[in-house]
Amino acid sequence: MKHQSKLPNVGTTIFSVMSALANKHNAINLSQGFPNFNSDQKLIDLVSQAMNSGYNQYAPMPGNLELREAIATKMDMLYKSSYNPKSEITITAGATQAIYTIISAFIRQNDEVIIFRPAYDCYEPAIAVNGGKTISVQLNAPDYKVDWEGVASQFSNKTKMIIVNTPQNPSGSLFSEADLLALQNLTQNTNCIVLSDEVYEHIIFDGLEHQSVCKFSDLKSRSFITASFGKTFHNTGWKVGYCCAPKNLMEESRKVHQFNVFSVNSPTQKALAEYLKEPKHYL
Repeated sequence: MKHQSKLPNVGTTIFSVMSALANKHNAINLSQGFPNFNSDQKLIDLVSQAMNSGYNQYAPMPGNLELREAIATKMDMLYKSSYNPKSEITITAGATQAIYTIISAFIRQNDEVIIFRPAYDCYEPAIAVNGGKTISVQLNAPDYKVDWEGVASQFSNKTKMIIVNTPQNPSGSLFSEADLLALQNLTQNTNCIVLSDEVYEHIIFDGLEHQSVCKFSDLKSRSFITASFGKTFHNTGWKVGYCCAPKNLMEESRKVHQFNVFSVNSPTQKALAEYLKEPKHYL
């Protein structure tokens, strides 16, 4: 049987390769973000409680409303930025599904998407599957900062999306306020969507502060934020994340989401909704 692969150059993911090497050489494995300690027992107990209370059927398509309300409260508290939990927040099967869904909702044949290298490995395949063209901007060692003049030289009326990742995987660099103001200035008065992968927002050191795209009003108006409970609460195997965006953008993303996963693990959402009521759990 003959067929033409949509991803002819994609093989085993770098995570599988690195994990196999770490096992072979008994090395510390930094590739997949597995913590060396367990998730909070309280959160695990809340999941069991939710299961025993009957939360075992489909959750609503956009996610458990209590959880979306808790996320809205968190965004307002941390970033002074309001999202309507009914129309502007969607619970996803991890951040990777959110990213794929958003790209699928907006990227068409020959649309250009700017990414920053080194990049998390799910961006480019999702762009390719949807017929888009990846435009790469290299971040250079040792500080991996963005050359915004270089980005501007790659930006055109073909640029449908820019994907940013802050804190950045794998370099660990952070976008500063100046970086996001530069991004806002670059995309202002355009039809370019910003996809901001912020899964490591709570894992920051050296007294630095996470700068979310939602803190900048014009940037927020064209941006999706994707986030992950797995990274924050040390349970990557649960695969629960979320995305936030203005209503007009979220409506388009949900059209794809409902036919991709439809909804996400119900008892875990119920547990997370309760767990997020205490900010110290993510701070």
